[in-house]
Amino acid sequence: MDSDKKKTTIVLFSGDYDKAMAAFIIANGAAAYDHEVTIFATFWGLNAFRKDAAVPVKKGFLEKMFGWMMPRGANKLALSKMNFAGMGPQLIKHVIKKHNALTLPQLIELAQEQGIKLVACTMTMDLLGLQKEELLDGLEYAGVAAYLGEASDARVNLFI
Repeated sequence: MDSDKKKTTIVLFSGDYDKAMAAFIIANGAAAYDHEVTIFATFWGLNAFRKDAAVPVKKGFLEKMFGWMMPRGANKLALSKMNFAGMGPQLIKHVIKKHNALTLPQLIELAQEQGIKLVACTMTMDLLGLQKEELLDGLEYAGVAAYLGEASDARVNLFI
């Protein structure tokens, strides 16, 4: 590793809107400070990388069930606190708009524009029955060994 290059890795484990927003705010901030940034999405964090629309793919019964139960895309994620039976995300999105802040989908798009490496955990994809076609374009796909390789060179490692 180039000792002058700053690296940041983030494991996005949570599928909560607010926690995913925090991960992408930190990632975009680190990229703005010239860090090489990797977000490794695993388990429920992968839901932030799902496409909003259903994609026709062949799946078994359990995989279909997971697909139906999990939120499809960043805009469908619930809040970790004060979800209020689904009203919480609408309230936070209203506050975000009122303050001219970026929404989670906009933060994800900005991350891609800044060259932040977005990595989907292939083991979790297999477990949950997610296929590449169901996830956003421009992602990388890797397992834990690839994440550990990135993290071992990073100055900042976060688990969200």
